[in-house]
Formats: sequence, structure tokens, C-alpha cells
Amino acid sequence: MPRIKKKGQAGAAKNYVTRNQAIRKLQISLPDFRQLCIWKGIYPREPRSKKKVSKSSTASTTFYYVKDIQYLLHEPLLQKFRDQKVLEKKISKALGRGDVGDAKRLEGNAVRPEKTGKPRYTLDHVVRERYPTFVDALRDMDDCLSMLFLFANLPSTSSVPAKMVARCEKLCLEFQHYLIVSQSLTKSFLSIKGIYYQANIQGEDVLWLVPYKFNQRIVGDVDFRIMGTFVEFYMTLLGFINFRLYTSIGLKYPPKFDAIKDENAAELGAFTLEGKTLVGAEDPKKVEDASHEVDPKTQAAVNKIIKSIQNGTEEVSNDEAAAAIANTDETNNAATLDKFEPVAPGGDVLYQPETNSNDSAKLFSNFTFYLSRETPRQSLEFLLKAFGCKRVGWDAVLGDGAFTTNELDPSITHQIVDRPPIQVSSEENDGDEDNQTSQKLDPNRRVPGRTYVQPQWVWDCVNDVELKEPHLYAPGAALPPHLSPFVRSVQGAYDPTVSLEEQEPEDEALEADEDADETIEGMDVAEDEDEDEDDEDEDSENAGAEAIDAEIDEAESEDEDAQRQAELEAELTGGVVKGKSGNAKAKAREQAKKALSKKAKEETEDMERAKGMLSKKKRKLYEQMMYTNNKKSAEDQKLRAKRRKLEKEKAKGKA
Repeated sequence: MPRIKKKGQAGAAKNYVTRNQAIRKLQISLPDFRQLCIWKGIYPREPRSKKKVSKSSTASTTFYYVKDIQYLLHEPLLQKFRDQKVLEKKISKALGRGDVGDAKRLEGNAVRPEKTGKPRYTLDHVVRERYPTFVDALRDMDDCLSMLFLFANLPSTSSVPAKMVARCEKLCLEFQHYLIVSQSLTKSFLSIKGIYYQANIQGEDVLWLVPYKFNQRIVGDVDFRIMGTFVEFYMTLLGFINFRLYTSIGLKYPPKFDAIKDENAAELGAFTLEGKTLVGAEDPKKVEDASHEVDPKTQAAVNKIIKSIQNGTEEVSNDEAAAAIANTDETNNAATLDKFEPVAPGGDVLYQPETNSNDSAKLFSNFTFYLSRETPRQSLEFLLKAFGCKRVGWDAVLGDGAFTTNELDPSITHQIVDRPPIQVSSEENDGDEDNQTSQKLDPNRRVPGRTYVQPQWVWDCVNDVELKEPHLYAPGAALPPHLSPFVRSVQGAYDPTVSLEEQEPEDEALEADEDADETIEGMDVAEDEDEDEDDEDEDSENAGAEAIDAEIDEAESEDEDAQRQAELEAELTGGVVKGKSGNAKAKAREQAKKALSKKAKEETEDMERAKGMLSKKKRKLYEQMMYTNNKKSAEDQKLRAKRRKLEKEKAKGKA
């Protein structure tokens, strides 16, 4: 007789455990269990059948794998939690006995990060366990950076300690310095949620969100205790990543930090980078050795020139000298680059590398920028420096660390402003002005030779890796649309960069033409009415012409009445009316609509016949696919209609 299986000891019930059972097995509190699961990357699991897994009469809602809980039994952090719990009990017992001295001694032995700054535990071993390789850590940086940049902008409260905010801000600024030096930033986008940044770090694309520098409010419906647990782990992770990134490019980590400059809102300017070599810099020994190496061809050209000068008989042209120098440059470049030769003769020609520098790295290298005080200084400074600009200045009220605070500095080539032209009043105010609001320049005054643009110019130049025309982004001008660089254009979908005529279907174009004709007719009628009103106020010299026009209108109305009467008679008698031919354009449009409807009907019939040959499973999949495509096409049609309406309004405004 086989052994009877008891409930909960075999099958799916053996693979799962409830949260309460896991807490009792680990002998820790619920908050500590949540922290431990977040740090170790253990999440609740959803079994296929809760009824089979549940070992109690009440249906449990949270389950974990038994293997995951067994894995947590050997975690060193468990002992830290237990020691902290034992110490808290000893302090409470001492206070209950009234022994204040003993409680104070135990309090001194306890680790209080909010008071002493010393951590209760370290998460270094957890980071090494979760990310065996550095590439794994880079792939998980999206949430890490978004969370840390968010907490770096939050005000300090009881739930968000000030030391946590300062630590997050410091780590984020260190990471931005690496992006500036390594020139890894690729794209950025201004959205409603904040500013999106994308960087390519060692071949991995990292995308994160940075909130705007607004005054943030701490609301009560957000559990900052859980978020703080994530932040605590992410701070350790980003510290590891920053150390590895800095050392990979020859920089010392951590960089020198000036607390005085940081108090004056210098931010990026509060750090001083140190290192033997930077990205793009060459070893002086290698440069010196390379300078002593002489190319034979170059030496022969030099000897020829020297000989001609000594003899005075032969003259070497400038073209030959330039060719020799160019040949020298090509030889030096070829020495530093690898050549890929085909294996077999007559094979494909392989692509040869070129010594072209990174265009994005030198996008703003020749410019000096000045940021007006109404512009977002932090994001603009980061973007400009990440794309080659070495000289960025701003007003002194925006903080320390500027290249110059003088708005009239002649070395400034571009000034970024974000305010419309100021309307100057005729009356002059002789009263005292506030230093925070007074202007160094008169209203609407511009420094000669300087380019004034709005902040969007920087983002559009960065995303397209080219300098846009400044007049399109002049102060007070209507800016071009700021499109997301992360959206890839799909064939057949709405593309805002392409004109409507190139992307709208034929039937939609016909409907648009009909609407346009109706609009034009309405405008003509309105113009005729306006002209009639104006003609009433004219002199009596035009009275004869008006009488003639009136007779013509009466004749046309009589013809229309006769045509209408003939149509009614033909309808009663069943005859055919020989009327005037309609508008040729309207007839052509009607014929085109009929042809399109006939074509669409034929395509629908062919599709129905083809669907009849499919199996039931494939037919459902096809119908689902068509439903999704129709839904997307309807959204694209709405966007095109909205754009068509805006273009019509602009055309009316210009007219």
C-alpha cells in the first residue's frame, strides 16, 4: 500500500512559503525582512494555484520561494539586525528600571547613523553578489540614477535625512564629472516629468530622469521608508561604479571636494579632478619618443630642400613641400591606426578606420557661453561642458564656480536667455532698485557681436549633433517643436518632421481638399459681403457699375430658378434634365473617391478570402494584429488632423 501524502508536504506547496512563515523562520521583524529582500533582490512570487499552495484556511496573498528564504538564512546582515534588536531591548529594560546611567552607556554603544554618521552595516558584499561583472552593474544603472537624482533634489525631513540628501547629491555630481571628462553623454530631452539624459558607458546605453530644480514638497501618501531602503543600496552601488569609472580613465577617486564652494552653490565647481592621465591626453614620454623618430621620406624631402638652398641651382616649389608635409601626416596617422587587408586577392574591400575626432565632443568647444539668471543653470552647465565647452559663465546670484560673472565680458560668444523682449515704459523710475532684479544692461539692449538664443537651442544641437541656426531660437521667437530623440520613426506612422502631403493617405488627402475648398468658398462669401459693405460707402461714380452687377445677379438667380423648376418637372415625369455641367474639380474628386472606395472594397474582399484559409489560432492572431494597427492608424490620423488645423490657423493669421 503506497504512503499517503499529507497536505502541504509535496507538490507546489513545498516550493512556496508565506511571508509570515518566512519572518518566523528568519526570526526578524517585518521592516527588517523588507529591507533584506530589497537589498538581496528577492521578490514575492505568484503561484499558479493559490488554493494548492496555501496551507491555511485563509487565502494568503504573498508567497516566496522556499529556496530564496533558505538563501537568506546565511546572510551576515541577519546577525546585525538581531544584535541591534537585543541592544534596543536592553536599553528599554534599563529605562524601565530607572537606571538612566546604564541606559546612557548602552545608548553610546549603539550605532546611530543619524547622530554619529557611522553606518550600522555595509552593503559591499551584497553589491558583489548581485553584480558579478561590471557590465551587469552598468545595465542596472537606470533606476539607480533616477532614484538618486530624485533624492538629491528633495528637502531634508525626518523621513529623508539631510546626510542622505547630501550623499546622493555628491555621488550624482561625481558621476556627471565622469561623463564630462569621458564625453559619454549622447542625448537629452526636456519632458513634463523632468530632463531625460542618455549616455553610452563602455558600450552600454544608460537612460535616467532628472527632476527640474523646483521647490519640492514632501507628501504624506508616499512611503519614504521603502524608498530610503532602495536609496541606501543604490548609494553603495553608485559608489562602486564611480570608483571603477574614475580609475578606468586614470582619475583619482574620490575627487577633492571643497565644502565652501559647495555652500555657495558651486555644485560641479566644488570638485577638483586629479589624475595622471585624462581622456584624450597623451603620455609625455611617448610623445617625446615619437618626436625623435624620423620618417625616411620626410628626411629625404628635407635633405632635398637643404641641398637646393645650398647650391642655389634648384628650387623646390611650395607644392612639393606641402605634399611632403601631407605625406608625413598621412604616415604618422597610418602608424597609429590598424589596416585591414583582405585575406584572399580579389576579396571584399574592408572598411579602413579614419582619424576623425568625435563631433559631439567638440560641438561647443569654440564658444564661450553666458547663462542669464532665469535659465536652468545646472542642466545647461552640465550639457555644455559634456559637449566640449570649457568656458561657461553666469550671474553671481546663480552660485559660485562660473568662468565669468561679468555679462559684458568681450570673450562671450553666446548668451542663453529665457525671457521675452522687455516692454520699456516711457516713464523712468529714479527710485532704488533691488540688486537681485536690477539689470546690467538696458532693456532690449544687446551686446554687438554676440549670439542670443533660448535654452532649447542647446538641447536641439546636442540631439542632432550639429549647430542649429540661431535665428530660429532668438529671444521671443516661436520655437520649433522639441521632439524626443529616443523615439524611432516607424514606416507608416505619423512623423512630425515630414510634411502632411508626403505621409497622409489618398482618401484623407481628398477629405482635406474638400474641407479646404469649403473654407475658401466661405472666405470668398465673407469677402464679397465685406466688399458690398465698402461699396455702399463709395461715391456716386460707381452707381452705374453697381446697377449692371445687380442685373447680372438677377439674371443668374432667374437661371437658377429655371434649372430648379426643370429638375422638379423631370422628377414628376421621370425624364432627364439637361442641366449645366458641374465643377470639373468636384467631378474629379468624386471619381477619385469612387475609385478609392472600390479599391478598398476589393482589398477587403481579398483579405476575407485569405482569412478563410487560415487556421482558427492564426486567424485570431491576425485579427488582433489588425486591431492594433487600426488603433495606431486612428491615433496617427488624429495627429495629422490636429496638425492640419494648426497649419490652417497659422495661414489665416498670416493672411
